[in-house]
Amino acid sequence: MVRLFRRRGGDAPSEDAELDAAYADATRTTRRGVLGRLGGLLRAGKLDDDFWEELEETLILADVGGGTSAQLVEELRDAAGRRADVDGVRAQLRGQLIELLERPSADGALWRPDAPAAPPFPHVILVVGVNGAGKTTSIAKLAHALQGEGRSVLLAAADTFRAAAIEQLQTWANRLGVECIAHQPGADPGAVAWDAIDAAQSRGVDVVIIDTAGRLQTQSNLMAELGKVRRVIESRCPGAPHEVLLVLDATSGQNGLSQARLFADAAGVTAICLAKLDGSSKGGIVFAIADQIGIPMRFAGTGEQLGDIAPFEPARFVDALLGEG
Repeated sequence: MVRLFRRRGGDAPSEDAELDAAYADATRTTRRGVLGRLGGLLRAGKLDDDFWEELEETLILADVGGGTSAQLVEELRDAAGRRADVDGVRAQLRGQLIELLERPSADGALWRPDAPAAPPFPHVILVVGVNGAGKTTSIAKLAHALQGEGRSVLLAAADTFRAAAIEQLQTWANRLGVECIAHQPGADPGAVAWDAIDAAQSRGVDVVIIDTAGRLQTQSNLMAELGKVRRVIESRCPGAPHEVLLVLDATSGQNGLSQARLFADAAGVTAICLAKLDGSSKGGIVFAIADQIGIPMRFAGTGEQLGDIAPFEPARFVDALLGEG
């Protein structure tokens, strides 16, 4: 399993190779889809009007977004005036895409590269997202990775809207050998979060991961409930939640942009976990979110197994898409 929380300059070559392989596997479907056209387009042809039109169309069809795609192509055309060859354009586009993903500023207290001293334990992570995005599975993967780092973990089943959601999280907790705090279906999710933090403090647990009800971003009452849960967490543990993680389905397309915007407004999202990356035929939505919402991608789900989660690294992601390396 690749370490999820990597120290700069301290990673073994074998781990780098493993991460390269994970991204190559996870983006295979994407490379065979719309974004896969970029590789062929950038390996041949001349820089005429047809080339630029096809490049912009490819980016838009890959869910990069109209405004972001137009800006990228405009900057490329300007650069091509000084370096008029396809290889130069390819290198320029690679650099632009990486810079776009590295641009978002981070507000969370745990995963920022420039974060100050870590907050006191327990570290509280609130997880949000729509139904079917892969939220509960991503929680299990994150908990497993934290265990691999030597951290103790406690789960909180604050998705009290569905009995099946509570059972699913409890099943994962049993498999991982961690405690899961749960109430009856229909209970107050804020009370579950309160009890989970209380339990973690009394037991000396390092990290609390709080699940919330999967909801559509259009369900205003449930979105408002997220704000209430967050306020309960803050009252029980000042400074928490230390991260609010939005689990986003990589196959969601432009709908993912709407999800990111509305969840950011309702819950103060600090980071995104891109689930189901291995199933996406487009994948460009990550660039639109970075450009228009400014929330950093932190993790990527690279497969279906418990260990199939990786730190989101812009250069590796872009190189995997373009077939570099």
